[in-house]
Amino acid sequence: MTLRVLAVGTGVAAFLSLLSLFSGPPGAVALRSAQYFAYSWIGSLLGLASVRIAARLGYWDRGALRLGFVAGLIMAAPMGLVVWLGATAASGRAPPVAALPGMLWETLLICIAASVLAVLIARGRRSAASRSEAPPKFLERLPLKLRGAEVWAVEAEDHYLRLHTSKGQDLILLRLSDAIDELGGLEGAQVHRSWWVARAAVVEAQRGDGRAVLTLKDGSQVPVSRTYARQLRGRGWI
Repeated sequence: MTLRVLAVGTGVAAFLSLLSLFSGPPGAVALRSAQYFAYSWIGSLLGLASVRIAARLGYWDRGALRLGFVAGLIMAAPMGLVVWLGATAASGRAPPVAALPGMLWETLLICIAASVLAVLIARGRRSAASRSEAPPKFLERLPLKLRGAEVWAVEAEDHYLRLHTSKGQDLILLRLSDAIDELGGLEGAQVHRSWWVARAAVVEAQRGDGRAVLTLKDGSQVPVSRTYARQLRGRGWI
């Protein structure tokens, strides 16, 4: 992911550098190109970090526009500092105080626009990839009455698995570890030694007394064990 983000930043910087080839003497063009590459690389890394922070704050599933907007806000302050330092290095002196509000405002707008665009592109690619992939093998195990349903969760009960789906519940004979292997094409995670949960099925996450509980679309209360809590926090689930 990091290398891909840097590659995109490199492409943007190269394009801007080509546009500026005939806009001044060679020395000025070279300096401007160096700034483009520095801003693109640093901005790409800051943008990636900001999206991850926004996801941890719970914005991953609140829409691409909102996620990108929040990531842009997070990114604006450090990127503003980078732009100010770059302008200082290029001219040999700090920009006048009167120019700072305009510089920060432009940086904020660019950060928000770039973050929203990056999130939209990334989600579009993920959606296209998911449509092109074969459906998870686990879906073939659904009983006839549940065929075509969304799988919300899989709960281990002795040697059986209770399936929580958009068409109701049922039991099948299978180990949870085998089911998780076959659920690889769905966005979800094991949250407890007895539970696998689809991300789209979670409507609420509550934390208290050192434990977290997920509420699913069918009203089921799913405990989150400490073994998986850190991973889920990193993905913005809780």
